Amino acid sequence: MITAIVFVQVKSDQIPEVAEQIAAVDGVSEVYSVTGQIDLIVIVRVRSFDAVADIISDRISKVPGVIDTTTHLAFRAYSQHDLDATFSLGAGD
Repeated sequence: MITAIVFVQVKSDQIPEVAEQIAAVDGVSEVYSVTGQIDLIVIVRVRSFDAVADIISDRISKVPGVIDTTTHLAFRAYSQHDLDATFSLGAGD
């Protein structure tokens, strides 16, 4: 599974509408409105790099109101859930 974190800049008066349209795109698992220099953080989870390119270049970037996107690909996950599972493997032996 490939996870991409996409920072999206949006026309300020269209953030809720753009977020809803992006959330409806297949492969998008989460959309967050955030403070700071970007407006939305989008989490994309797909099986191939081609799918990442399709979702970001052909779908998200073309939503009316999107100004710019910056994409970051995740190498590893270090969530608390993943860490708990890792450290519990040897428990009880």
